[in-house]
Amino acid sequence: MSKMKRIISLLFLPLLLMLVLSGCKGESVANENIAKRIKEEPTIIWGVKYDTRLFGMMDIKTRQVEGFDIDIAKAITKEILGEEGKAEFVEVTSKTRIPLLKNGNIDAIIATMTITEDRKKQVDFSDIYFDAGQSLLVKKGSPIKSVKDLTADDTVLAVKGSTSTINIRKHAPDAKILELENYAEAFTALQSGQGQAMTTDNAILLGMASENDNYELTGGTFTNEPYGIAINKGQDDFLEEVNQALHKMHDNGIYNKIFEKWFPKDAEGRAKKGAQF
Repeated sequence: MSKMKRIISLLFLPLLLMLVLSGCKGESVANENIAKRIKEEPTIIWGVKYDTRLFGMMDIKTRQVEGFDIDIAKAITKEILGEEGKAEFVEVTSKTRIPLLKNGNIDAIIATMTITEDRKKQVDFSDIYFDAGQSLLVKKGSPIKSVKDLTADDTVLAVKGSTSTINIRKHAPDAKILELENYAEAFTALQSGQGQAMTTDNAILLGMASENDNYELTGGTFTNEPYGIAINKGQDDFLEEVNQALHKMHDNGIYNKIFEKWFPKDAEGRAKKGAQF
């Protein structure tokens, strides 16, 4: 029996060693100095949404992700690394973005991510790059004109892992809430009548309304939801470079140019408050 145990141990030893080394490698990647690495390998890996119109949406024809967040990430990469700099994009969701960042799979998150005190405990945030607020999307003609109109008879659709659920419970405590995996599923649920309103940041809802004339935003915003770029704790040098790039983009007009491209109707009023430096 003891001989058999020794044989089994010898067989599993290489596997055990591989797992240990793999774990060490993952830890080293998560803790590496990003600012130093990107000088040697001029590539920044960004976690972005693939399902959020106007901010990060996969174009089926070109197979390229496009949006405001994407263009801002490309511009920041260029400011930090120059023309040779490359921006790579990895799809994230509201649930996966922080774990992917903490594990070192991505260098930064630019994915309609609201700056909150709870999130600051896990990650560091850049300066505000987009000043959003939570709103409601409803079918045209809906009796719901503001968050105050939501009652116990209404179901509000939200996305798992976002701040929207917490906020709607505060402002409409009687309303029922149905959480979906992503914005596309939530909007489909709204169209199929599973809820009377969908809630998230107004900028995201504007993108949905722009593609479907049967739906509209109502009641204005009822929260302040500033977006920031999330960077892992301990990456102070990289965070400073990102903030410096944002400042330069604001001063040289690149930020406003990108804003006007994606939000032409709001460009004059919101470009000035979209980035607060």
